Formats: sequence, C-alpha cells, structure tokens
Amino acid sequence: MKTLTSLVIFLLFFFIRCDAPKQGATGGKFNVLVFSKTAGFRHASIPDGIAAIKKLGQENNFGVEATEDAAFFTKEKLTGYKVVVFLSTTLDVLNDQQQQAFEGFIRSGGGFLGIHAAADTEYEWPWYGKLVGGYFESHPKPQEAVIRVKNASHISTKHLPADWTCTDEWYNYKNLNPDVQVLCQLDESTYEGGKNGANHPIAWYHEYDGGRAFYTGRGHTPEAYSEPLFLQHVLGGILWAAGGKK
Repeated sequence: MKTLTSLVIFLLFFFIRCDAPKQGATGGKFNVLVFSKTAGFRHASIPDGIAAIKKLGQENNFGVEATEDAAFFTKEKLTGYKVVVFLSTTLDVLNDQQQQAFEGFIRSGGGFLGIHAAADTEYEWPWYGKLVGGYFESHPKPQEAVIRVKNASHISTKHLPADWTCTDEWYNYKNLNPDVQVLCQLDESTYEGGKNGANHPIAWYHEYDGGRAFYTGRGHTPEAYSEPLFLQHVLGGILWAAGGKK
C-alpha cells in the first residue's frame, strides 16, 4: 500500500510538472531582458528587433524575454538576467526606484546593450547618460553612409568589412562619454547632415560602474534586423556584455 501511495504521488508530481507553464524566455547559458518602453517617438522597427534578438537567443543558447513593463526593474527580477537591452527606448522610461534597481544591477556586474534610440532616453539621469555613452542630439533623413571600423578585433566588429556601407538614420550625439572605447565611426563625407566631425562615433563599448555597456547607433529601420552583418554586430555586443557578470 505504501509503495502504491508513493507511486501515485510520483505520477501526480510528474503530470503537474508537465502541465506547468513553460518559461520559454529563460534557459541556456544566460538570460537577456529586452526593454522597449517608449515615452516619446516610437520606432516601427521595435517588433522586428525583438524578434531578431529572440532568434539570436535560440541560435546561440541564451534566453530572451521582452517587456515594456518598467516594473521588471527591481533587484529581485533583474537578478535573473545577465544583460538588459534598451531597444529604441525613448525619453523617461524608469522612475526613481527603478533607476536605483538598474544601477544596482550594473554595479553587481550586469551588462547593458543600447540600440539606436537608447541614446534618446533618460536625459535627466546623468548616470544613465554615462552608461549609454552619449545622448541623441539630432539626425538627418535616413540615407546610405559608410561606417569605418576602427576596432576590428572586438567580437562585435571582427566580422565587419573595414568600410561598412549601409542605410540607416544616423544620429548626431552630445555629451559623449570620453571613457568609451569607439568601435566604429561614421564618415560624414559619405552622407549629408553629420555634425560630430571627423571622429563621429556610431558604436562603442566600455566597462562602467562595475558592469559592461555596449551601444550601437544602427537599428532605426525594420530592414536592419534582417541584415546578417548587423545581427552579428548585435550578437557580439550581447556576448561581450554578458561576460561582465560572474
């Protein structure tokens, strides 16, 4: 009778586990949170970016969860992720308590990846400005331009051609953090509307306040998220940022 009871308990436990909701966003080597809340301009490419990063996760064995709920920014919830991606966020997206939780995440060794309008975010939060590496100042109309790869040894750039010609919305930046390591620069002679001069950064990385931060200015257009070179660039940024948390 005792054996039969144990068997029934085992079977009940087995079926409960099988019927439990699957957390498809987690698993693999590490987990990534993609945050795309907007309080200003909203990019039509956000769904494409989310889908692309989820696909990168499936192909490279890391979990991806996407949200626009700032309530995810608590110490307890952020502990489950190695990298937080700000995917074309705009303006004021976190309150004071959420900002403190995110600062704690970075200080504990967390990784950050900013894509495109992540630089058009949280202008009144100086810590974030240094983390992302610079703020959006202006942009001309989307057009083709040449990106000069300045550091071809980084995991996010080693696959790129020395002169990377592509179409995007090219940001001009202000309040650039001088401590970032520039990976790529825009050649302003190849398009109209550049305002940062001969050393116009468009992708960079740095270690910051205990964690790691990577930013790329590309990602305005939906088409960018089907470009193999850009996707490998984003993947390299994620993998580098993930290396910062033990």
